[in-house]
Amino acid sequence: MTGGAESFVDLRSDTVTRPTPGMRRAMADAEVGDDVYAEDPTVRALEERTAELFGHEAALFVPSGTMGNQIGMRLVCEPGQEVLCDADAHVVTYEMGAAAAVFGISTRTVVSAGGRLDAQALIDQVRPKDNWHLTATAAVAVENTHNRGGGLVQPIEELRTLWNWSRGADVAVHLDGARIWNAHAASGVPLSTYGALADTASVCFSKGLGTPIGSVLVASAERIAAARLWRKRLGGGMRQVGVIAAACRYALDHNLGRLPEDHEHARQLATRLGVDPSTVQTNMVVLDGVEAPLIAEAAKAQGVLVSQVSPRRIRLVTHLDVDRAGIDRAADVLAKLLAL
Repeated sequence: MTGGAESFVDLRSDTVTRPTPGMRRAMADAEVGDDVYAEDPTVRALEERTAELFGHEAALFVPSGTMGNQIGMRLVCEPGQEVLCDADAHVVTYEMGAAAAVFGISTRTVVSAGGRLDAQALIDQVRPKDNWHLTATAAVAVENTHNRGGGLVQPIEELRTLWNWSRGADVAVHLDGARIWNAHAASGVPLSTYGALADTASVCFSKGLGTPIGSVLVASAERIAAARLWRKRLGGGMRQVGVIAAACRYALDHNLGRLPEDHEHARQLATRLGVDPSTVQTNMVVLDGVEAPLIAEAAKAQGVLVSQVSPRRIRLVTHLDVDRAGIDRAADVLAKLLAL
């Protein structure tokens, strides 16, 4: 249980976790070097391991998923071109218009059913590069799992359809894989399969895997060489950052395999709160049609923190810092409030 004080059950996000004692020891003992010179052995080991996990040639450690996403999209999209994505995608909802503000890249969106990828719906909206009247679509971005879709896992058949089409259409695919680990744990689809269906992918370690910071961008060796320059330009060049990369390596060894526990906690929470547990695919439970500000404030007063997605929607996110006792406590509090 976390949230600024040990008395809180913090279900606002899986970003609120604190490093475990084992992770802290790994960080303290990390072998380090200057990563701007590509001389940090712990960072290099993490990059190599992550690239291998996703079946790509190379990888680059970056401070945040937003930086990973933005660099990843810039690698496959030139200024004046556009990235096409879902209307609720993180890259256009929570990244402060960075594609346009920083890179001169346009974004255009397609409304989906709860964030679920409909490959044909996106394909139908692609604009060709050989018509100078139009803003050319250079890339499509897919988020998996989908945050505003309540942790939805993208259907593998839709990902394959999009990828197979893109190979003949000269359109790249970028994967926002902030919670790809949860998608892998829930679906059983290998990480390498997800990686094989994207030209560039940003994967985050500071959510379900519980590290304090860090994401990795995977792509071809040529693109990662260019990404290293963009990281430096954006102020993301870091020095003895092996102390953080060590946390990410520890997370792969110790926290990736426990994600099904978070998913089970989410289903248990959903059942207690009257949400169909079959709709809960990973570690998020969404409560729709509720007085979100009132529920959130009342829950906080009783030691439970939740996220207000909108005035009528609350999101609950399970993670490694909330055990079964915490889930039961949160369910007791929220069930009473929802019954009022």
